[in-house]
Amino acid sequence: MYILGISCYYHDSAAVLLRDGILIAAAEEERFTRVKHDYAFPYNAIKFCLEYEGISGKDLGYVVFHEKPFLKFERIIKTIISTYPKSACLFQEVAINWMKEKLWIKSRIADYLNITEDKILFCEHHLSHASSAFLCSPFKESAILTVDGVGEWATLTLGKGRADWDGSGENKVEIFNQINFPHSLGLLYSVFTAFLGFKVNNGEYKVMGMSAYGKPKYLDRIYEIVKVNSDGSFRLNMKYFSYHYSTRQSFNKNFIELFGSPRTPGERFVLDGNRGASSEEIRKSRRYADIASSIQKFTEDILIKIANHLYDKTGLKNLCMAGGVALNCVANYKILNNTPFENIFIQPAAGDSGAALGAALYVWHCFLNNRRKFVLNHTYWGKGYSSVEVEKVLQNKGVMYKKFDVQKELIDYVVSRIINQKVIGWYQGRFEWGPRALGNRSILADPRNARMKEIVNNKIKFREPFRPFAPSVLKEYACDFFEIRDVNAHYPFKFMLYTVSGRRKEEIPAVIHVDGSSRIQVVDKEINPLYYELIERFYHHTGIPLVLNTSFNLKGEPIVNTPEEAYNTFLRSGMDVLVLENCVIEKKEL
Repeated sequence: MYILGISCYYHDSAAVLLRDGILIAAAEEERFTRVKHDYAFPYNAIKFCLEYEGISGKDLGYVVFHEKPFLKFERIIKTIISTYPKSACLFQEVAINWMKEKLWIKSRIADYLNITEDKILFCEHHLSHASSAFLCSPFKESAILTVDGVGEWATLTLGKGRADWDGSGENKVEIFNQINFPHSLGLLYSVFTAFLGFKVNNGEYKVMGMSAYGKPKYLDRIYEIVKVNSDGSFRLNMKYFSYHYSTRQSFNKNFIELFGSPRTPGERFVLDGNRGASSEEIRKSRRYADIASSIQKFTEDILIKIANHLYDKTGLKNLCMAGGVALNCVANYKILNNTPFENIFIQPAAGDSGAALGAALYVWHCFLNNRRKFVLNHTYWGKGYSSVEVEKVLQNKGVMYKKFDVQKELIDYVVSRIINQKVIGWYQGRFEWGPRALGNRSILADPRNARMKEIVNNKIKFREPFRPFAPSVLKEYACDFFEIRDVNAHYPFKFMLYTVSGRRKEEIPAVIHVDGSSRIQVVDKEINPLYYELIERFYHHTGIPLVLNTSFNLKGEPIVNTPEEAYNTFLRSGMDVLVLENCVIEKKEL
């Protein structure tokens, strides 16, 4: 049986396809439309999933949507009524958006796929998140924590799961406690994201990067606006916020009186005078860094409290996490180190895109009660292009390229270019599921060169200079270079979802953040043999078993999908070499 999962209409629209409970295709809509965090109905992602398997809508057993629209609409209307007249403008927007399309999602799905409406199911938002983590994990039993902005009503849930791996029982995903809107840890973090001049649902990771430059000097002020209980439950003092009645401003004058003036979007961030910064610029940047550090520390502390409470309630050694806040890789590793949980599994597409997968898995395992047989151990579920297709694109464009028919020769060539301080666009196989580039749509560079941070930030990514870069490290050597526990036991290392302290930092300065940390990806030979071989060859030449890895995109753009997009991004950036499957292009040849 085929089950199609769909998410859309908030951010990160996506579609996934299961065949008898096994994931076979998954993609975010943004990869096809080139609209970052595209929230529109995922026509292209659905089309890709069906075409990948060679089926049509009539072949689907069920289609499942990641939330319940009418329950969400109820929350919005009740909130508008309770905050009127401040919410008058919000009512107008809701009336247009919801009456125009959001309430009619069932008929839209039915019309697009040419199926009857009885095949279309709906799963509550946080139940989809919970299922996306637990029903992908290797665990038989697990506690479950989901944290995001808001679903229908819930913003944070506590639960547990039980899986039937051998046909002797039943699958169950249970939510037994939740925190409801407007009290939201995800929205609180987004308020500070907006205050610090970044785009909400896109810039939260920038706040995390900025936080390493500051100290949590404003932590006491955050506790003034959020009441936190001993079990980690919390309530926001809504007199400081406006996100519950406005789509244009998430904080108000009371918030500004407490934290000072907000950072202007695009404002330069400098902590010393090396860039010709004035003393006033430096002072303001330090204040912003301290505020970022404060909300990051608050988030870590409250998640640790909640996780400890969850452990006390369940007594289970395993923890599954999902929801957008589960992408906070700094907090994730601190949860592992500051709670009794022994193993953590985090959905790599933890945001709304991953909820499409969770909804589909919930139907297969809990609604239909089929036994577990799938574990998500990699993210390469997107669209790929063959060497023949790549060559056709290059030939049509009249591009000069070098083709390698022997894989070893390709690897040797690319490694030699990295050692010669060239920046590589690395494009192989199917694109990744989720926001991380994990070796199939990556930009690679030498981690030994401290200047690579500036080179890649300024000339390649065109992004803020405070943003760190991640290493892809061979699994066998990860403990030699980073302060981590048993690397084999923890799936988040595969997905670049833990930030850890570095060892031998002076040897790999380009992938060490200002606070000595690094968000690592552990590379397994069985999962991505080509990428593993590249890093292994680099290790043989340099003694360093890792490379700098960042996503193959420019600032404000989704990660590349097609060979044409990869080539155009290569031309518009300072990348030196482009590797499209077994074809290599160098700027000197253009």
